[in-house]
Amino acid sequence: MRARVLSGMRPTGALHLGHYHGALKNWVRLQHEYDSFFFVADWHALTTHYQDRDVIERNVYDMVIDWIAAGLDPDLCTIFIQSRLPEHAELFTLLAMGTPVGALERVPTYKQQIQHLSERDLATYGFLGYPLLQAADILIYKAAYVPVGEDQDSHVELTREVARRFNHLYGRSPRFEADVAAALAKLPPEQRELLERQRRQFGQDGDAAALGNGEALIRGQAGRHGFTAEDAELLQGHLKGSGRSVLHEPQALHTEVTTLPGLDGRKMSKSYGNAIEMREEPAQVEAKIRRMPTDPQRVRRTDAGDPARCPVWQFHKVYSDASTQQWAHEGCTTAGIGCLDCKQPVIDAVLREQQPWRERAEQYLANPKQVHWIVEMGTERARTVARQTMKDVRDVMGLSY
Repeated sequence: MRARVLSGMRPTGALHLGHYHGALKNWVRLQHEYDSFFFVADWHALTTHYQDRDVIERNVYDMVIDWIAAGLDPDLCTIFIQSRLPEHAELFTLLAMGTPVGALERVPTYKQQIQHLSERDLATYGFLGYPLLQAADILIYKAAYVPVGEDQDSHVELTREVARRFNHLYGRSPRFEADVAAALAKLPPEQRELLERQRRQFGQDGDAAALGNGEALIRGQAGRHGFTAEDAELLQGHLKGSGRSVLHEPQALHTEVTTLPGLDGRKMSKSYGNAIEMREEPAQVEAKIRRMPTDPQRVRRTDAGDPARCPVWQFHKVYSDASTQQWAHEGCTTAGIGCLDCKQPVIDAVLREQQPWRERAEQYLANPKQVHWIVEMGTERARTVARQTMKDVRDVMGLSY
């Protein structure tokens, strides 16, 4: 069985090339390697756009079309809408009961977003709690990995802390010690002794290698006669000193991500007016790139330039091969080519990249019900997993009456 990855996007506007190179391109690859769950985070969009309901409604299905156009295959991955699954909200509420407010206020992006979106009133419980809702999104599907950039590591670490705290509070049933003893008795003596040694090293010294070795030992028992998945879960909790792992701690999945800046060199963002949409019309794409600012010190055609000061060069590093990059670099630094000459290979490469996206999107734009059906099927697959997790959560919290 493949490990599961989970990620989502907020439907706050048309997807642009920055979204593709920063996340979607990676998702397309991951769907071939993992059990992949990708969701439309419409509740998350409301944490900052709670007054703009028309924005959310207009963009949800359009974003799914962009995903499929970019290469996500509904037969290989699960695509669903967050708000269609009230189990997310239930787990968020239950986790909130035991999560300290200070843990949410310490998330680095909390203060950053307040400063960045100073024109919006973000003094809301929803905005403060969005990292916990994000944790619920991940934990409810027992995702092993969350593909993120390093700037998002703090969110995954908070999710891990939330899972550890929950397991510590609720993972120890009255029969926990007896159940652990019964599970240990199913291990060969030498394996049992080795697991106990790894547990002591992790508990006393915080030895991460000991934890990894212990987890590998437990996984190695899979398929042995009489050793069940519940036994493995009990021993995982015993190893970590937390109790039964009702909620699984995910790991951040750092993969190679291409950063594509905006047309002016800043982060690509619709709000900055410096973005190229994934399915933008070719004429508009060409016009936008032709208007891109270049090295400000290259005033005349005969002036030599410095690619490091030019936003166009950043596009060359993403879209051009080595020989084209060498041509552009040499032509700029020697004034051998003009700025419009330098931009043409970028224009051609972007249009080539976008062409299959526009073609794949056409059939879904012509038949919106097909998109709705894909989302319905994905939502039902996700619901099966979410309901089982919530059954486990309610059981250990004493809410199964």
